[in-house]
Amino acid sequence: MKNDKHEQKQYFLHGGDYNPEQWRETPEILHEDLQLMQKAKCNTFSVGIFSWSALEPKEGEYDFSFLDETIANLASIGAKVNLSTPSAAMPYWMAAKYPEIMKVNVDGVRKKFGGRQNFCPTSPVYRKKVREINKKLSERYGRNENVLLWHISNEYYGEPCYCPLCKAKFREYLKKKYGTVERLNHEYWTAFWSHTYSSFEEVEPNGIAGVQLDWRRFTSENYRDFMREEIAAVRRYSDKKVTTNMVTAIYEMDYCKFAGDLDIISFDNYPAWHSPEHLHEAAASAFWHDFFRSLKNAPYLLMESSPGLENWKKYNKLKENGMDKLASMQAVAHGSDGVLYFQWRKSRGDSEKFHGAVVDHVGNDNTRIFRTVQNTGETLEKIAEIAGTNTKRAEVAILFDWENMWAFERSQFAGRKNYRGDVIEAYKFFWNNAIPCDIRNPHDDLSGYKLVVAVDLYMVGETVENNLTEYVKSGGALYAKCFLGMVNENDLCHPRGFPAGKLKEVFGIWNEELDTLYPGDMRKLSANGKEYAITAYEEHIHARGATVLGQYSDGMFSCEPCFTENSYGEGKAYYQAFADDGEFEKDAFERICDALGIKSVCGGVKEKTFGITAHMRTDGKTEYLFIENYTDEASGEIALEIPHEDMETGEIVTSVNLPRYGVRILKTKVKG
Repeated sequence: MKNDKHEQKQYFLHGGDYNPEQWRETPEILHEDLQLMQKAKCNTFSVGIFSWSALEPKEGEYDFSFLDETIANLASIGAKVNLSTPSAAMPYWMAAKYPEIMKVNVDGVRKKFGGRQNFCPTSPVYRKKVREINKKLSERYGRNENVLLWHISNEYYGEPCYCPLCKAKFREYLKKKYGTVERLNHEYWTAFWSHTYSSFEEVEPNGIAGVQLDWRRFTSENYRDFMREEIAAVRRYSDKKVTTNMVTAIYEMDYCKFAGDLDIISFDNYPAWHSPEHLHEAAASAFWHDFFRSLKNAPYLLMESSPGLENWKKYNKLKENGMDKLASMQAVAHGSDGVLYFQWRKSRGDSEKFHGAVVDHVGNDNTRIFRTVQNTGETLEKIAEIAGTNTKRAEVAILFDWENMWAFERSQFAGRKNYRGDVIEAYKFFWNNAIPCDIRNPHDDLSGYKLVVAVDLYMVGETVENNLTEYVKSGGALYAKCFLGMVNENDLCHPRGFPAGKLKEVFGIWNEELDTLYPGDMRKLSANGKEYAITAYEEHIHARGATVLGQYSDGMFSCEPCFTENSYGEGKAYYQAFADDGEFEKDAFERICDALGIKSVCGGVKEKTFGITAHMRTDGKTEYLFIENYTDEASGEIALEIPHEDMETGEIVTSVNLPRYGVRILKTKVKG
């Protein structure tokens, strides 16, 4: 990012959540914080996230003194503030006076005061109170040069509220969407089990598939509408950019929809480093970095990460030496313009007092984690020229659709259904081979990509059907895996078989039936003279014009097609009709990428073990290459096609050898 106070020089944000209101009785600690922040090379702090009771201790009585002091103190050391709106946690007086603002659970029980994100997003009273405090903040700090951006709320959970207000608003949502109850009955197929509605007022947010899918859509949209009101309030007196910190683990929020309301995308990332699935976690973390970057095709922010352990998981591992820098550089390599932590200083009490922090309970800089954060900050300063640049243009898009996930994982036709996991499994090939990827919604314009990958794309409406058809017809290569186009946007099965409509022509196949394997079962297939294992699903497909490239080797579908290629218009469509352990996908993607001329940003990592990879950012004149080793062994020599300059040492290198959890950041001028 750029900072007016830094003479327009580029720099990375480094810092994290800061809660000085917890330490008002010990001003010496606040003074120590300022000294330690400078030592840790931190320059940006998220302030005010859970500060409502300090800002408005009684209804209508405001006290901004601690916030005034905090912003001024941070400004004195050249640090900036991400100023949060406090809606994530209400003060006690509000819940006591207005109990109707509390969320109601599915059993109709209204929640009591305590916790966070426990408000009803429809409540007119809570919305009014949030608008009032946000406008006060905007009026007081909206033009403050030390406030960098607005941090809207904190981790909207998206947990639904079942109060009468939310149900009534949901029914209005359905009326607007369907127009008539007859249309709703058709789209929900309510004649099944005699669930036909005679009015919208009879619809409850549970039960049949169509209702549950729309209830999820409504709930996500209702929180988005709440967020819009928050944004409008802070913009009353301010033109500073806005963000809200999203979370990969939150299932209920369709973040693809939220992006249009935000100026900057930010998210919180807490991989299970050093777990038995460490390398999978590394790839999954990379996927989410690419997902959030792709929402705006622009630099974003890693708003929260842990400098040590997280205290809320079943197992809470410390980051080993080198891991904080590697994880931080992973964010930067994928396009983040900042590395921010939860939290700056450990709280003395309550639920996150043992969560990792830059400053431990000992309260000084003489800790392993403090020195680790300090080292990461020094690296960010050395590579500051990268801030603001974009990632290397991707020629591959992986499709990810939040609504498809909701529909697919609720569907009652198969065993294990893990949409996010299945998509990430496909992503792993490209991550490990240092091939840039964007993560796209199937409604997006796909025309700029050589290859598009669609995994478990179960829900395909007419718009998506046309989008995929046009993409292939115009010369794209589309790779689909399992369950393609089984239902429309309201979870109704497509007539005339699967996949949906024109996609049968695009892929040149017809999918007749699906077999689910029991745990431990295995089937086999043969393709390109090699045999592979099938571990979860196998579809019974028929080639209707497609070229058969793979066949089942055993079972009741023996000698039937299971992998096909079809020419359609100027492009090609590939269909994988089974789920495997990833070995088949790896070989298929490698052949397709070679045929399409899709190349790695660092060819030297391609022959290395899984977990050694590379990513690139560029401003069009200089390329910045990040080579990363997520394994617990040294990488061995990784050759570079041309000499690069090491940005931390200034050394000119033609190869690198990374230690365990090591990363090198290199640069070179773009040819021509």
